[in-house]
Amino acid sequence: MLFTLGSLFALFEGYEKLRHPHQIESPAWAFGALLVALALESWSLRTAVHEADKVRAGQSWWAFIRRSKSPELPVVLLEDVGALLGLACALVGVSLAVVTGQSRFDAVGSIAIGLLLGVIAVTLGTEMRSLLIGEAASQAQVAAIRAALLDGPVVRRLIHLRTLQLGPDELLVGAKVEFDPALTVIEAAQAIDEAERRVRAKVPSARVIYLEPDCYRPGAQVEPASTPDA
Repeated sequence: MLFTLGSLFALFEGYEKLRHPHQIESPAWAFGALLVALALESWSLRTAVHEADKVRAGQSWWAFIRRSKSPELPVVLLEDVGALLGLACALVGVSLAVVTGQSRFDAVGSIAIGLLLGVIAVTLGTEMRSLLIGEAASQAQVAAIRAALLDGPVVRRLIHLRTLQLGPDELLVGAKVEFDPALTVIEAAQAIDEAERRVRAKVPSARVIYLEPDCYRPGAQVEPASTPDA
Protein backbone atom coordinates (compact mmCIF):
# COMPACT_ATOMS: atom_id res chain seq x y z
CA MET A 1 0.00 0.00 0.00
CA LEU A 2 2.85 2.39 0.82
CA PHE A 3 4.50 2.01 -2.58
CA THR A 4 1.20 1.88 -4.46
CA LEU A 5 -0.10 5.10 -2.91
CA GLY A 6 3.29 6.76 -3.42
CA SER A 7 3.21 5.71 -7.08
CA LEU A 8 -0.29 7.09 -7.61
CA PHE A 9 0.58 10.35 -5.87
CA ALA A 10 3.77 10.84 -7.95
CA LEU A 11 1.89 10.07 -11.19
CA PHE A 12 -0.83 12.53 -10.22
CA GLU A 13 1.75 15.22 -9.42
CA GLY A 14 3.49 14.64 -12.75
CA TYR A 15 0.18 14.82 -14.60
CA GLU A 16 -0.77 18.08 -12.84
CA LYS A 17 2.63 19.62 -13.64
CA LEU A 18 2.21 18.70 -17.30
CA ARG A 19 -1.25 20.28 -17.37
CA HIS A 20 -0.27 23.37 -15.38
CA PRO A 21 3.48 23.89 -15.77
CA HIS A 22 5.19 26.43 -13.51
CA GLN A 23 8.79 27.33 -12.88
CA ILE A 24 10.69 25.96 -9.88
CA GLU A 25 10.67 28.76 -7.33
CA SER A 26 13.68 27.77 -5.20
CA PRO A 27 16.15 25.60 -7.14
CA ALA A 28 18.75 25.85 -4.36
CA TRP A 29 16.39 24.38 -1.79
CA ALA A 30 15.32 21.66 -4.23
CA PHE A 31 18.92 20.64 -4.96
CA GLY A 32 19.85 20.81 -1.28
CA ALA A 33 16.96 18.60 -0.21
CA LEU A 34 17.68 16.08 -2.96
CA LEU A 35 21.40 15.86 -2.17
CA VAL A 36 20.76 15.40 1.57
CA ALA A 37 18.18 12.72 0.79
CA LEU A 38 20.62 10.95 -1.54
CA ALA A 39 23.27 10.90 1.20
CA LEU A 40 20.86 9.53 3.81
CA GLU A 41 19.38 6.88 1.50
CA SER A 42 22.88 5.80 0.43
CA TRP A 43 23.80 5.26 4.08
CA SER A 44 20.57 3.33 4.65
CA LEU A 45 21.25 1.13 1.59
CA ARG A 46 24.80 0.49 2.79
CA THR A 47 23.44 -0.75 6.11
CA ALA A 48 20.81 -2.95 4.41
CA VAL A 49 23.42 -4.48 2.08
CA HIS A 50 25.71 -5.19 5.04
CA GLU A 51 22.92 -7.00 6.90
CA ALA A 52 21.73 -8.90 3.82
CA ASP A 53 25.26 -10.11 3.07
CA LYS A 54 25.17 -12.05 6.34
CA VAL A 55 22.34 -14.28 5.09
CA ARG A 56 22.60 -14.01 1.30
CA ALA A 57 24.90 -17.06 1.10
CA GLY A 58 26.39 -16.23 -2.30
CA GLN A 59 23.06 -15.71 -4.09
CA SER A 60 22.62 -12.92 -6.58
CA TRP A 61 20.68 -9.95 -5.25
CA TRP A 62 17.65 -10.74 -7.40
CA ALA A 63 17.71 -14.39 -6.30
CA PHE A 64 17.96 -13.27 -2.67
CA ILE A 65 14.93 -11.01 -3.03
CA ARG A 66 12.96 -13.74 -4.81
CA ARG A 67 13.86 -16.60 -2.45
CA SER A 68 14.29 -14.94 0.92
CA LYS A 69 11.98 -16.26 3.65
CA SER A 70 12.45 -13.10 5.74
CA PRO A 71 10.44 -10.28 4.15
CA GLU A 72 12.03 -7.39 6.06
CA LEU A 73 15.40 -7.35 4.25
CA PRO A 74 14.01 -7.52 0.68
CA VAL A 75 11.53 -4.76 1.56
CA VAL A 76 14.27 -2.49 2.94
CA LEU A 77 16.59 -3.23 0.00
CA LEU A 78 13.93 -2.49 -2.59
CA GLU A 79 12.81 0.62 -0.70
CA ASP A 80 16.36 2.01 -0.55
CA VAL A 81 17.17 1.18 -4.16
CA GLY A 82 13.85 2.61 -5.28
CA ALA A 83 14.42 5.75 -3.22
CA LEU A 84 17.88 6.28 -4.72
CA LEU A 85 16.63 5.76 -8.27
CA GLY A 86 13.67 8.04 -7.60
CA LEU A 87 15.90 10.75 -6.18
CA ALA A 88 18.16 10.41 -9.21
CA CYS A 89 15.15 10.87 -11.50
CA ALA A 90 14.05 13.91 -9.49
CA LEU A 91 17.57 15.39 -9.57
CA VAL A 92 17.82 14.93 -13.35
CA GLY A 93 14.33 16.38 -13.85
CA VAL A 94 14.98 19.43 -11.67
CA SER A 95 18.40 20.00 -13.26
CA LEU A 96 16.99 19.92 -16.79
CA ALA A 97 14.12 22.17 -15.75
CA VAL A 98 16.52 24.76 -14.29
CA VAL A 99 19.02 24.60 -17.17
CA THR A 100 16.47 24.67 -20.02
CA GLY A 101 13.77 26.72 -18.32
CA GLN A 102 11.25 24.01 -19.27
CA SER A 103 9.38 22.95 -16.13
CA ARG A 104 7.93 19.96 -17.98
CA PHE A 105 11.18 18.09 -17.27
CA ASP A 106 10.27 18.25 -13.57
CA ALA A 107 6.90 16.72 -14.43
CA VAL A 108 8.58 13.93 -16.39
CA GLY A 109 10.78 13.22 -13.35
CA SER A 110 7.67 12.86 -11.16
CA ILE A 111 6.08 10.48 -13.65
CA ALA A 112 9.28 8.39 -13.76
CA ILE A 113 9.23 8.18 -9.96
CA GLY A 114 5.59 7.06 -10.04
CA LEU A 115 6.33 4.31 -12.55
CA LEU A 116 9.34 3.17 -10.51
CA LEU A 117 7.29 2.96 -7.31
CA GLY A 118 4.61 1.03 -9.19
CA VAL A 119 7.15 -1.57 -10.35
CA ILE A 120 8.46 -1.95 -6.78
CA ALA A 121 4.90 -2.29 -5.45
CA VAL A 122 4.12 -5.09 -7.91
CA THR A 123 7.41 -6.87 -7.17
CA LEU A 124 6.92 -6.69 -3.42
CA GLY A 125 3.28 -7.70 -3.65
CA THR A 126 4.15 -10.76 -5.71
CA GLU A 127 6.92 -11.90 -3.38
CA MET A 128 5.11 -11.21 -0.11
CA ARG A 129 1.97 -12.93 -1.40
CA SER A 130 3.85 -16.20 -1.80
CA LEU A 131 5.03 -15.99 1.82
CA LEU A 132 1.56 -15.16 3.11
CA ILE A 133 -0.33 -17.95 1.32
CA GLY A 134 2.40 -20.55 1.85
CA GLU A 135 5.68 -21.08 0.07
CA ALA A 136 7.56 -24.33 -0.37
CA ALA A 137 11.15 -24.88 0.68
CA SER A 138 13.94 -24.08 -1.76
CA GLN A 139 15.11 -26.70 -4.23
CA ALA A 140 18.33 -27.19 -2.28
CA GLN A 141 16.40 -27.79 0.94
CA VAL A 142 14.01 -30.22 -0.76
CA ALA A 143 16.96 -32.16 -2.19
CA ALA A 144 18.61 -32.31 1.24
CA ILE A 145 15.37 -33.51 2.88
CA ARG A 146 14.87 -36.15 0.20
CA ALA A 147 18.44 -37.41 0.58
CA ALA A 148 18.12 -37.53 4.39
CA LEU A 149 14.90 -39.52 4.24
CA LEU A 150 16.30 -42.04 1.76
CA ASP A 151 19.52 -42.47 3.69
CA GLY A 152 18.14 -44.96 6.22
CA PRO A 153 18.83 -48.69 5.72
CA VAL A 154 15.18 -49.63 6.24
CA VAL A 155 13.75 -46.98 3.88
CA ARG A 156 12.69 -48.50 0.58
CA ARG A 157 11.00 -45.58 -1.16
CA LEU A 158 9.97 -41.96 -0.72
CA ILE A 159 6.45 -41.94 -2.10
CA HIS A 160 5.37 -38.38 -1.51
CA LEU A 161 6.99 -35.21 -0.16
CA ARG A 162 5.56 -31.75 0.54
CA THR A 163 7.08 -28.76 2.32
CA LEU A 164 5.62 -25.50 3.61
CA GLN A 165 7.43 -22.46 4.96
CA LEU A 166 5.74 -21.55 8.25
CA GLY A 167 8.11 -18.67 9.03
CA PRO A 168 11.58 -17.35 8.22
CA ASP A 169 13.23 -20.16 10.21
CA GLU A 170 10.48 -22.77 10.47
CA LEU A 171 9.69 -25.36 7.83
CA LEU A 172 6.96 -27.99 7.80
CA VAL A 173 7.76 -31.31 6.13
CA GLY A 174 5.17 -33.96 5.29
CA ALA A 175 6.08 -37.20 3.56
CA LYS A 176 4.86 -40.72 2.83
CA VAL A 177 7.66 -43.25 3.16
CA GLU A 178 7.75 -46.97 2.48
CA PHE A 179 9.77 -48.90 5.06
CA ASP A 180 10.91 -52.50 5.10
CA PRO A 181 7.68 -54.50 5.61
CA ALA A 182 9.48 -56.83 8.03
CA LEU A 183 9.68 -54.06 10.66
CA THR A 184 7.62 -54.34 13.81
CA VAL A 185 5.52 -51.40 15.01
CA ILE A 186 8.20 -50.39 17.49
CA GLU A 187 10.96 -50.69 14.89
CA ALA A 188 8.91 -48.60 12.43
CA ALA A 189 8.43 -45.89 15.08
CA GLN A 190 12.16 -45.92 15.78
CA ALA A 191 12.88 -45.70 12.02
CA ILE A 192 10.58 -42.65 11.77
CA ASP A 193 12.33 -40.96 14.70
CA GLU A 194 15.71 -41.64 13.13
CA ALA A 195 14.54 -40.27 9.77
CA GLU A 196 13.35 -37.08 11.49
CA ARG A 197 16.74 -36.68 13.18
CA ARG A 198 18.51 -37.06 9.82
CA VAL A 199 16.27 -34.42 8.23
CA ARG A 200 16.82 -31.94 11.06
CA ALA A 201 20.56 -32.52 10.89
CA LYS A 202 20.54 -31.62 7.18
CA VAL A 203 17.90 -28.86 7.33
CA PRO A 204 17.72 -27.31 10.84
CA SER A 205 14.71 -25.17 9.93
CA ALA A 206 12.62 -28.35 9.41
CA ARG A 207 11.14 -28.16 12.88
CA VAL A 208 7.74 -29.70 12.15
CA ILE A 209 7.94 -33.11 10.45
CA TYR A 210 5.13 -35.55 9.75
CA LEU A 211 6.14 -38.92 8.29
CA GLU A 212 3.49 -41.43 7.29
CA PRO A 213 4.45 -45.07 6.66
CA ASP A 214 2.75 -46.22 3.47
CA CYS A 215 2.88 -48.97 0.87
CA TYR A 216 4.10 -48.51 -2.66
CA ARG A 217 1.39 -48.78 -5.29
CA PRO A 218 2.43 -49.48 -8.91
CA GLY A 219 2.07 -46.39 -11.05
CA ALA A 220 2.67 -43.95 -8.19
CA GLN A 221 5.52 -41.48 -8.63
CA VAL A 222 8.22 -42.32 -6.11
CA GLU A 223 11.79 -41.46 -5.27
CA PRO A 224 14.08 -44.52 -5.30
CA ALA A 225 15.98 -45.40 -2.14
CA SER A 226 19.21 -45.37 -4.13
CA THR A 227 20.50 -44.45 -7.59
CA PRO A 228 22.83 -46.39 -9.90
CA ASP A 229 25.61 -43.93 -9.08
CA ALA A 230 25.19 -44.27 -5.30
